[in-house]
Amino acid sequence: MAGARRQVLARVAQGLWLRMGRTRPLDQDPLDTQLNRCLSTLDITLLGIGHMVGAGMYVLTGTVARELAGGATTLSFLLAGLTSFLAALCYAEFGTRVPRAGSAYLYTYVSVGEFWAFVIGWNIILEHMIGAASVARAWSGYLDSILGGAVSNNTIAWTGEMHEKLLGRYPDLLAFSICIAFSLLLALGVKTSVYINNALTVLNLGVIVLVIVVGFSYADPENWSASKGGFMPYGFSGVLAGAATCFYAFVGFDSISSSSEEARDPTYSIPVATILSMTLVAVGYVLVSAALTLMVPYYKISPDAALPEAFGALNLSWAKYAVAVGALCGMTTSLLGSLFTLPRCLYAMAQDGLLFSFLGNINAKTQIPIANLIVSGLSSAVIALLFDLETLVEFMSIGTLLAYTIVSAAVIILRYRPATSEELRALGLGGMDISPESSPGGTPVTDPGSISSEVYEVVMAGRLKARHTWLRWLVGGRAPGSAVVTSTALYTITAAILCAHISVAPSPLLIPALIIFMIICLIVIWAHQQSPVRPPFRAPFVPLLPAISILANVELMVHLNALTWARFAVWMALGLVVYLGYGMRHSQAGCAIGTGADSTGGLLASASSAHWGSTGPDHQSIVSREGE
Repeated sequence: MAGARRQVLARVAQGLWLRMGRTRPLDQDPLDTQLNRCLSTLDITLLGIGHMVGAGMYVLTGTVARELAGGATTLSFLLAGLTSFLAALCYAEFGTRVPRAGSAYLYTYVSVGEFWAFVIGWNIILEHMIGAASVARAWSGYLDSILGGAVSNNTIAWTGEMHEKLLGRYPDLLAFSICIAFSLLLALGVKTSVYINNALTVLNLGVIVLVIVVGFSYADPENWSASKGGFMPYGFSGVLAGAATCFYAFVGFDSISSSSEEARDPTYSIPVATILSMTLVAVGYVLVSAALTLMVPYYKISPDAALPEAFGALNLSWAKYAVAVGALCGMTTSLLGSLFTLPRCLYAMAQDGLLFSFLGNINAKTQIPIANLIVSGLSSAVIALLFDLETLVEFMSIGTLLAYTIVSAAVIILRYRPATSEELRALGLGGMDISPESSPGGTPVTDPGSISSEVYEVVMAGRLKARHTWLRWLVGGRAPGSAVVTSTALYTITAAILCAHISVAPSPLLIPALIIFMIICLIVIWAHQQSPVRPPFRAPFVPLLPAISILANVELMVHLNALTWARFAVWMALGLVVYLGYGMRHSQAGCAIGTGADSTGGLLASASSAHWGSTGPDHQSIVSREGE
């Protein structure tokens, strides 16, 4: 009886494991959509720039310079920008492969598996709800600063103060109203909101150029000297802590990939807009932070309105008011970007059955998810009403860094994935027996020259290259590509252990051992044959570039405080309830492919394989695996 009960429990656990690891089949025509494909490359580029250049430029710069990094805020922005740029290249590759709404959520679903896709989607929801709320709060605070505290004083006189630790000093009614107003604006349609975004972003860029030119004209190198605290008054740890916070400034780039389903030519627009917007924004942040800390000593910077106060201290009233206008324009576009992206993620998850179905309904006239927009706008407004800006910024960073980490890992996994049946048909190999032991004609493949290079690449995708068969003793097994999945997972886990260990109690013996193990994982991945599929854009230097991105993201996550991790755990626990209670049972992937993982395999399912598959006489053919 006990044995039968254990068998039943084992089968239930195995079924649950496979459900969590199943992946989403790619659409037959990824360009077919209910949304309105009307956005040009310029529209998408300005959307990304507008989303990234807002509260980060006009509020966060002053806070980081004053409290975390001083003049080295330039290095903090540079590190955060480079980390984001590595992740952005991975996003750009997925954006050309899968031109659909959903961004990192969808990319994870088609390559890693359903559970991790839900985790990422759930965190993207958090990221953009908090992103919209934090920008609305900053917008309100900035206007309040310009008006000499009139907004806050009148609100406190009417509502009183809130004295809870996690909440703001007072309920920000103006921030609440701003979120609602811009949600209504987005409900008019994507093209109308993009026109407004473009105009405000161009105006904001003009103000930023003005800040840089005037700032460097009044720069005093003495403000970086030792007599005034030096360039790096808080040390390198302050630079890293600043980079973890500055990361908030770059999170908006995923609005570019979220617009894939509304781009006219996503395979061209997404990578071009991603690279161009990230480069311009990173250069802008570095130059503005340098100008600010050279104009005013870091300890005199106002964290609430750094740039206007700096220009005011130099008696440049005209520049002060120009900056105020640019700040309000920048924060408006940043808010629009968050409120634009959030409904697209909710829509993608609802379409896949992982969230409630009404969130996937599209308005026939405006071609946007209206009910979805109402929910996301109201949620962001309530958060903006109650919570403090600093709390919101830190809470947002952790979910974003996790998303970037998993997307970077997913690029490696997808690049070494065995060819799917659709890809085989595209190469004219559909229905052929192309097992690794024989060519389509049945001749043993002892020499790569016995078949065409294209067919050989398809045959060997996810398997050890011929010159690296000496690794067969380590990774030999059945499933092609699973060695890469396992190595990627081990690399990520080891990177997390290394960063945490260095942060807490570095050991001269353990650190080299962990680094050597990570290098071995990369060697194992590199020894395998990549997929022959060539999307319009491919991230360069795979697996090295995504691996560096993973390490950088994990390092920044380690520097977030413990309370942020505790709040994140609560949010994830709530998400797990939603997934187990609703998403797993209503998943469209489950309807399409049953309870098992599909042909692409998932991280959970693949990593649980008894063997790391690469080469060997027991391989099944790719075609037969596709039919399983």
